[in-house]
Amino acid sequence: MLDLKAQYAAIRDEIRAALDGVLEAQHFILGPNVQALEDEIARYCGVRCAVGVASGTDALILALHAAGVGRGDEVILPTFSYIATGDTVSLLGATPVFVDVLPDTFNIDPAQMEVHITPRTRAIVPVHLYGQPADMDAVLAVAKKHNLPVIEDNAQAIGATFRGRKTGSMGSAGCLSFFPSKNLGGYGDGGMIVTDSEPMATRLRSLRGHGTVRHKYRSEEQGWNSRLDELQAAILRVKLRHLDAWKSGRQANARRYDELLVRIPGVTPPRVAPGCEHVYHQYTIRVPNRDLVQQHLAAQGIASTVYYPVPLHLQKMYASLGGRPGSLPAAERAAQEVLSLPIYAELTEAQIGRVCDALADAVHG
Repeated sequence: MLDLKAQYAAIRDEIRAALDGVLEAQHFILGPNVQALEDEIARYCGVRCAVGVASGTDALILALHAAGVGRGDEVILPTFSYIATGDTVSLLGATPVFVDVLPDTFNIDPAQMEVHITPRTRAIVPVHLYGQPADMDAVLAVAKKHNLPVIEDNAQAIGATFRGRKTGSMGSAGCLSFFPSKNLGGYGDGGMIVTDSEPMATRLRSLRGHGTVRHKYRSEEQGWNSRLDELQAAILRVKLRHLDAWKSGRQANARRYDELLVRIPGVTPPRVAPGCEHVYHQYTIRVPNRDLVQQHLAAQGIASTVYYPVPLHLQKMYASLGGRPGSLPAAERAAQEVLSLPIYAELTEAQIGRVCDALADAVHG
């Protein structure tokens, strides 16, 4: 699915120099690389502030908490997403309210959001799934009507744009993940929250350090221990310099896939919505008999992954919320049909051709 060794080979000297710099300085927690990366990510995303944290999951937890989400509240979010989008809400004592998705982009259906809003609703969390922005104009319109903060789950879409605006920059805050497989991935866990609100950024810096503000040993509120590692920040600063080139490579490879897959009846390539720039964290198709197709690809030595086989409203951990099969049909159908193919900048045309040939055999063989 992703050749991190090929990526590392191209930047090995830069990475090793960055790591040596941290080891020589012996400053490992909230050091100069974290501060520099926060400044660089803020500029890249087009916001005033960025706050590094320990993971993308922590980014969601802290951002939701800073937005006022707590026990007894409800949060609107798409059911077709990674579990972290939902369980971060649950960990704060709030209830995730699951909304169906658009069948062509797999992102939250704004038309269905409003019917789920109640007096207990405290926030909306759109997910920019697979690297394509959600319809933020529509999401923000609903949020403004009901005076709700929007926390963007931007774990998969750093560098993507919606009508010229970077994902993560349009809501009250945007949450990034630096998990190794992400388009901007570290060599371990890491995350960041981006925001245009300096007061929110100040509070987030306190929350990531046990609720301290002015004195290390005096906590002013309950917080977390969630700090981005200095070694990871040094690695990410190197990789950030290459991110746009890697994005262009992914987009070129996606276009090559599009050209070849259009010739295979029954396979639906990803659709890019008007005004959206897709960064292809995943290249995800729809295909009938998905599980059999995946087995055929595996037999040919070709990796593929299902993101995600069980929508959140049907997860066992949320059984008490009463989700039932058939209640959110677009997401449930997607869970049966989606298949993500290998996609990364270093992928060759020959490799893409081999994947498509095997896919054609699997579908029609």
